[in-house]
Amino acid sequence: MPNLILPITEVLVVAACWRDEPDAEAVIQRAIAAAAETVDQDVGEAELAVMLTDDAGIRTLNLNWRGVDKPTNVLSFPALQTSRPSAADDAPRMLGDIAIAYQTMRKEADEEQKPFEHHLSHLAVHGFLHLIGYDHDEDDDAEAMETLEQEILAQLGIPNPYADRDPHAEGKRMD
Repeated sequence: MPNLILPITEVLVVAACWRDEPDAEAVIQRAIAAAAETVDQDVGEAELAVMLTDDAGIRTLNLNWRGVDKPTNVLSFPALQTSRPSAADDAPRMLGDIAIAYQTMRKEADEEQKPFEHHLSHLAVHGFLHLIGYDHDEDDDAEAMETLEQEILAQLGIPNPYADRDPHAEGKRMD
């Protein structure tokens, strides 16, 4: 059942390189809205933040949180969920934060000959799905997550981002 109430998505531009992409916030808002409408989870009136950073910023996050000293395209930081029911005057439920690195994302889009907006949409959807509990650590989980990503992106008119992937290639899944 589609969600009629969407999460509140705040987009924070923290790296100057994103100024070259004035539509980035609108692209992210559309992608998150499509994902929220598609998933079978109550994400309405929850909040999330998307930080648009550069490779240096995401490299620091990747090192501090995952112990990996290199930039990556997207990182997700799900918020801890409380078990107590929220009262009417409580602050909105936090889903978490997503960070997207400009240079890595741009390089991937160029190498894969994908429109920048399509790849940005894919990374926003991918990050959002991590916030609500999806992962790709196991092959079955990865397949389910990728299938859902494809469904969401198709609603946005974006072709399957995995269509050209070599099915025998190791390590080609997103971080």
